[in-house]
Amino acid sequence: MKTKSGMLIAGLAMVIVTAMLGPIASADCGKLDKPAAGASLWQEPSGRDDGDPIVGFWRVNLVSKGNSGIPDGAVLDAGYSQWHSDGTEILNSSRAPETQSFCLGVWKRVKQFHYKLNHFAISWANGNLLGPANIREDVILSHDGNSFTGTFTIDQYDQAGHILAHLVGEIEAKRITVDTPITDVL
Repeated sequence: MKTKSGMLIAGLAMVIVTAMLGPIASADCGKLDKPAAGASLWQEPSGRDDGDPIVGFWRVNLVSKGNSGIPDGAVLDAGYSQWHSDGTEILNSSRAPETQSFCLGVWKRVKQFHYKLNHFAISWANGNLLGPANIREDVILSHDGNSFTGTFTIDQYDQAGHILAHLVGEIEAKRITVDTPITDVL
């Protein structure tokens, strides 16, 4: 029985590998040039500027300001945010994973150094779906491109779209590079 299931798994693995490598297969035996255009597994480094200085990896802090019952300066959330050149964004939040620690968003440049972000998360409470959260940011990128600051709102909704909480505050972010030491992100 083990032999048959082992052969089945090996056979399936070969089919998957063949399907993945099929598009880049070539009859030029021994030729080491990159595959033809359109090959699915070949990624040529872009070597180009991503076009917008906000694009990159950021350490972010969302700090309370002007909320009833929450002192100004209290960190409401923190994490790592990636702004992509296609106008999308992802945030790995410091929230516990069981409450939902990833959010996805879209951004646009309003004018030079000024950006707006709209992103959504699916929130959970005690293992139950709570509903969507909406975070909106209005940020100004520093002229050196290594930090940004601005304001944010967080609106938490239930599954029927009723607002459960509205928070406001200030966001601050610092760019992370390949040379950033761990002490800069703690």
